[in-house]
Amino acid sequence: MPDEPQRRRSIYLLPNAFTTANLFAGFYAVVQAMNQHFDVAAIAIFLAMVFDSMDGRVARLTNTQSAFGEQYDSLADMISFGMAPALVMYEWSLQGLGRWGWLAAFVYVVGAALRLARFNANIGKVDKQYFQGLPSPAAAALVAGFVWLSVDNKLSLSDGVIPWAAFAMTVYAGVAMVSNAPFFSGKSFALGRSVPFWVMLVVVAVFVFVSSDPPVVLFALFVLYSLSGWVLLLWRVRRARRLGQRMRSAEGADDAGSGPS
Repeated sequence: MPDEPQRRRSIYLLPNAFTTANLFAGFYAVVQAMNQHFDVAAIAIFLAMVFDSMDGRVARLTNTQSAFGEQYDSLADMISFGMAPALVMYEWSLQGLGRWGWLAAFVYVVGAALRLARFNANIGKVDKQYFQGLPSPAAAALVAGFVWLSVDNKLSLSDGVIPWAAFAMTVYAGVAMVSNAPFFSGKSFALGRSVPFWVMLVVVAVFVFVSSDPPVVLFALFVLYSLSGWVLLLWRVRRARRLGQRMRSAEGADDAGSGPS
């Protein structure tokens, strides 16, 4: 189409408004962490996730995708799901670990940066059904969920267990983002498609389940998601090995059958 290049260079208000809301939520999380309101900071990161999930879908539904929107979304994600979770975790518990604390936070930040750079470089080249590595919003939810869960249940930082658990969680999230483990993307769900009535019942049940105890439920869900990629990777490796063994067995049988009688 003749106007396609012009459309791609355009700046559209609606999807970029959601991206701006995502960026604001990430910035607000940092401000609240500096003010020692860590539960509010964690909630802000979860809100950033909601806005981030909407901007791309809104752009596709309204046919307002643009190169500007892609770049703006990545920059906003780096703030909301890269810098913000690391700073919230550092302000809450990691700074008590000295240099190990800020090193863990840096591992997370550089993992998010590399994850987003690889994602942008591989747009259109990888299977859209799966993410390569833990997506940065899920990594941020893992970190923020741990903070929210701990603050909500008034877990003590003085015994030394929670800070080192935060250290392990932060490093794991950073490493998982740059791994090759496949994580389900959810992009196969089309918002503009009609669904059976039972799907709406499931959505309502999910909302009720999450609202029963948001810190516990959300953290548990993202822990399961952060492990799902490794389970799928292990299943793929085992399937590839079994297929290789069958092929070698078939080749051996063919060689035996073609030998002298």
